[in-house]
Amino acid sequence: MIEGFDGVTLWSSDLNQLLPFYRDLMGLPVALESPGFVILGEFENPRLCIGTHSEVHGRPADPYRWLLRFESTDLRADLDRLRAAGVEIIEGPNDQGGGFWLGTVKDPEGNLVQLTYWEPGAARFPDAGEDA
Repeated sequence: MIEGFDGVTLWSSDLNQLLPFYRDLMGLPVALESPGFVILGEFENPRLCIGTHSEVHGRPADPYRWLLRFESTDLRADLDRLRAAGVEIIEGPNDQGGGFWLGTVKDPEGNLVQLTYWEPGAARFPDAGEDA
């Protein structure tokens, strides 16, 4: 029986190109590190794994196919900090309505990374579970 989402692995031709971005700039703690593979985050929660893979070469052919999302407590400050570090900002901060904001950046290999922010008191997914 499938019990839930465990995490995602992002393969790279060079782990050392991605690790500083996710560890240092995004602030994810290293839970486990071995040659060519790192688990970031807490073991109790879904985790991001990054690793070197012999069949992965260069930047993704279609960076819009998928993206990683992270919650922010201060979207503007995080985007300013990433911009100052030389990270490419794609968009944001953008007000999506209902107290929900988005910002999108690219990691060093061109993968899309989205930061989300919920204003205090905003109802998250207010219509979830309701019949139309």
